[in-house]
Amino acid sequence: MTATILALVLASSALHPLREFFIKGDATPSGVTLAVVFQFCILAGLQTWIEDADIRTAFQVWPAMLVSGLAILFYYWCVVMTLRIGDLSIYYPITRSSPLFVVVAGFLFLGHSYSPMMLSGIGLVLVGAFLLQYRPGSHLFSQPKTLTLAIFAFCAHGVIMLADAEAMRVAEPSSYMFVQYLFLTPGMAIVFLSTKPPDLSPYQHLISGWVRTPVRFVIAGVTAYASYYLILWVFQLGANVAAVSAVRQISIPASVVMGCMIFKEERMTARLAWSVLLALGIVVIIFAK
Repeated sequence: MTATILALVLASSALHPLREFFIKGDATPSGVTLAVVFQFCILAGLQTWIEDADIRTAFQVWPAMLVSGLAILFYYWCVVMTLRIGDLSIYYPITRSSPLFVVVAGFLFLGHSYSPMMLSGIGLVLVGAFLLQYRPGSHLFSQPKTLTLAIFAFCAHGVIMLADAEAMRVAEPSSYMFVQYLFLTPGMAIVFLSTKPPDLSPYQHLISGWVRTPVRFVIAGVTAYASYYLILWVFQLGANVAAVSAVRQISIPASVVMGCMIFKEERMTARLAWSVLLALGIVVIIFAK
């Protein structure tokens, strides 16, 4: 992994927890996501216009864009349904284990190869990330429907990474995001309305949170957009998808530190220990061939 790619991935990972910081507790998960993807469409359109990017390249990779878009919709549907029928916090470590899917799917279907050192680093990252988020006393098999949804979300997140990486062989990041989210935004609204709790109106479910605190949601949308754009840029530079997916997990300890220091969340010492394990895995990946 080159220094440029590493710097871009780390920058993306640093931006990712900021979205959660600015919107924590301000709206429903569906409303948060819809606000962010709506801004993706606007920001990508502006960037495409400013850069005079060739929008035709996005349509040249429509199969990968379609796969990525459907996977995004499916991922968020799984997350929302998990929230409705179970405790997402118990199963969230599974949804964030996408590097495992990326490695297996990339090897089986796309002909990707990985050195033993690379696989060792990814393994350390996965173990560290899982333990960082795991809650003592959690019973993963106590809610089979929720576990199934978490596994589906984990697979969908891996598909998104692989499809986006394939698309970036040809497409420009900004025009790709603009075309994709132009179609995804209304699709996301339909998916979220279909999962609306009966005691909430559509306004309460999707809009009220970001109307109350618009500035915070704009900041959250901009940081999330920048984080995603940097990853697409990294793929455009030809980075290894599995390595990028694993190194991005550094956002987890960043979120943990933020949660412990700002929101006074518990288990700081144990979480920092697992953060060191995750960081060690990233160091191994950096030096892997």
